[in-house]
Amino acid sequence: MGKTVLMQGNEACVEGALAAGMRLYAGYPITPSTEIAEFSAVRLPQVGGKFIQMEDEIASIACAIGGSVAGVKSMTATSGPGFSLKQENLGYACLAEIPLVVVDVQRAGPSTGLPTSPSQGDIMMARWGTHGDHPVIAIAPSSVSEAYNLAIRCFNLAEKYRTPVLFMMDEIIGHLREGIEIPDHVEVIDRPTVDYPDAKRMPYQIKEGQLVPKMAAFGEGQRYNITGLIHDESGFPTNSTEEAEKLVTRLMHKISDNYDDIVQVDQVNMEDAEVAIVCYGGTMRAAITAMEKARAKGIKCGIFRPITIWPFPERELLAASEKLKKVVVAEHNYGQIVLEVERIIKNNCKLGFVGKVNGTVITPEEILAKVEED
Repeated sequence: MGKTVLMQGNEACVEGALAAGMRLYAGYPITPSTEIAEFSAVRLPQVGGKFIQMEDEIASIACAIGGSVAGVKSMTATSGPGFSLKQENLGYACLAEIPLVVVDVQRAGPSTGLPTSPSQGDIMMARWGTHGDHPVIAIAPSSVSEAYNLAIRCFNLAEKYRTPVLFMMDEIIGHLREGIEIPDHVEVIDRPTVDYPDAKRMPYQIKEGQLVPKMAAFGEGQRYNITGLIHDESGFPTNSTEEAEKLVTRLMHKISDNYDDIVQVDQVNMEDAEVAIVCYGGTMRAAITAMEKARAKGIKCGIFRPITIWPFPERELLAASEKLKKVVVAEHNYGQIVLEVERIIKNNCKLGFVGKVNGTVITPEEILAKVEED
């Protein structure tokens, strides 16, 4: 049994992170994620952790990376403009295989945009924001309860696969208050580690059948080379084309080969659905009401919600689309996930889109109108 509390989405994110073992938060205030920094500043000292306000967003993710290298579960949080600044070091963490959770509480843009208004305009940046071929895990909560539970999942995936994980919240969920149940116990996964018994340290050594390296923490007295350059198993840079192919391929496959473990989807009333609303994050709130109103009118409507945004749940969506007459994508942007949906469903069924970029929320009536269109 747990306890039921009234909590804000940003606060729930912090509590979930703490439950997962987060003991370092390095960040810089930016609306609408600032409460994550504020709550972390209060809570971390209470559990023996450290809160550091850095001078900017670039330094924030760099500090979190350093903490993780030392063996401490680390997190940073931001919004759109700060997320842009974090991209270079995000790529560094991908290549160096450093576990890390980066929270992006999305707001309307571009540039400074509308700092206090809802948006989901960073979804494609989450996938392609940092340069080069790299793996991405990105997760989007649709409730305060999920802000708690999925924050734990973000840390577990980051540690298990030694990779940054992006928690793509939005202003709707970040500032929403709901009653949630905090469980007494949660599943916590720690990264694979190893001791180097002699001077020959091979931090990126992979045994046959493995995709994730076992690396010692600097904080445990071990030392080895970490670089943003293509490197061999020793961690030192190399210009070998063979090593480059081997490394980048492994990075991609450690995510793609574990699709079933990583990807989560919420499907509501999809068993008999002829029309599906595809949505994620805070947009789910309006979609539920739209679905209920559609069903009251005799329209067999369901909801297909990617919880894991990247990798995108294309297997599940493709299977669902083969039984549908129409898919309506609803998202708070000018059209981002709708492009993925269009690619996946191809000509299986019709495709409609509801987007909003003016800083207000999509209403159930707007989604319902698109559902009812011929």
